[in-house]
Amino acid sequence: MNARFPLMQRQIAKSSRLKATVLAGLLAAGSLSAQAQTELTMYYPVSVGGALTEVIDELVADFESEHPDIAVNAIYAGNYDDTRVRAMSAIEAGETPQLSVLFSIDLFDLLEQDAIVAFDSVIETDEEREWLDSFYPGLMENGQIDGQTYGIPFQRSTIVLFWNKDAFEAAGLDPEVPPENWQEMAEMAVAVREATNGEQWGVMVPSTGYAYWMFQAFAFQNGHRLMNEAGTEVYFDDPAAIEALEYWVALAREHQAMPEGIIEWGTLRQNFLEASTAMMWHTTGNLSAVRSEANFDFGVAMLPMSTQRGSPTGGGNFYLFKGSSEEEQRAALTFVRWITAPERAAAWSIETGYMGVSPAAYETEALRHYVEEFPPAAVARDQLEHGTAELATYQGGRVRRALDNAIQAALAGQMSPEEALKQAQAEADAALRRYARSR
Repeated sequence: MNARFPLMQRQIAKSSRLKATVLAGLLAAGSLSAQAQTELTMYYPVSVGGALTEVIDELVADFESEHPDIAVNAIYAGNYDDTRVRAMSAIEAGETPQLSVLFSIDLFDLLEQDAIVAFDSVIETDEEREWLDSFYPGLMENGQIDGQTYGIPFQRSTIVLFWNKDAFEAAGLDPEVPPENWQEMAEMAVAVREATNGEQWGVMVPSTGYAYWMFQAFAFQNGHRLMNEAGTEVYFDDPAAIEALEYWVALAREHQAMPEGIIEWGTLRQNFLEASTAMMWHTTGNLSAVRSEANFDFGVAMLPMSTQRGSPTGGGNFYLFKGSSEEEQRAALTFVRWITAPERAAAWSIETGYMGVSPAAYETEALRHYVEEFPPAAVARDQLEHGTAELATYQGGRVRRALDNAIQAALAGQMSPEEALKQAQAEADAALRRYARSR
């Protein structure tokens, strides 16, 4: 599982030849210095596995080769929160970027700050309108409101289950069969723990960074949706949500199959690669990195169910900022259309593990072949059938922080799941009170 797929390298070689041809033609015509360029600034988050900056740089180079009249300056700004802060700071300083990839769940906050424009207001042709309708509907849920599209999916994911087949076999489990439900996951995790005399954990679910995201998966699997579509109400203290957090806590406290307390998002992939845990819940965006680095056989599966299967979608969308000229907005649209085209969405998925964002991406020869060779690449796409929009509300940072704190307090044994979620509900209600009244 250590082979690196060379598709992007072939594309870059082709791009370099094309770029050389373009430059030679411009020089021959004596027009290089006179070539007018529309310059775009794009803030981009890098928060999970793989050398994503290199991949984006390569894609930008390809785009500029094919569009010598447009220059794209990609600024890598840390994780999603860091990227949003830097983009908004640039706007306040009068240095508004033209586009950015930000959290899909940032939509309500960006609208409230009057920072973005709808793609509908920039597109002009029937072909562009068809492109707007070409993405998986499940990935568009966090990008649309009131019939307008503000976010175009690109760096998108669902949560998937990674399991170590070698560890399963050593524990007497069928290495080809992942857990189907919560009970089986607990039982399999206990089996691994016992077979290794406590040397290996059975399962790890991260509780920093995106604890709310993991909890939303548990809650949705238990038949519960955490928020309304308008982003004005949340339902954290529902009995089904409390039961979901009780199960998460029980994996450590009752079954002793997961470490007690906090599990770090940023180091969990390495824990899995070092065989510290036999199973992990993590973003499909880690898929290519795990494939490249794992020295054991592993599998990828949809998350186990309680009353139903399910995972929230996640990741980043492209946004267009207000304050850009019409020419800049059209150039930004050209770039977003180019980078989300099926062949590039396919290459992006192969290189990173993130999803191909449209059905057409999975119909390309490259991604079709890759999925045949490496079936785990289709798990996140297939799980969209059981997906739900990621937790998104007005005052999103405050609401998610309240939920994250509650989850961590319960996992650390500082509060019961019920007490923790009731407190989170009260804090979220206070943050959303004026929005609930206004709608």
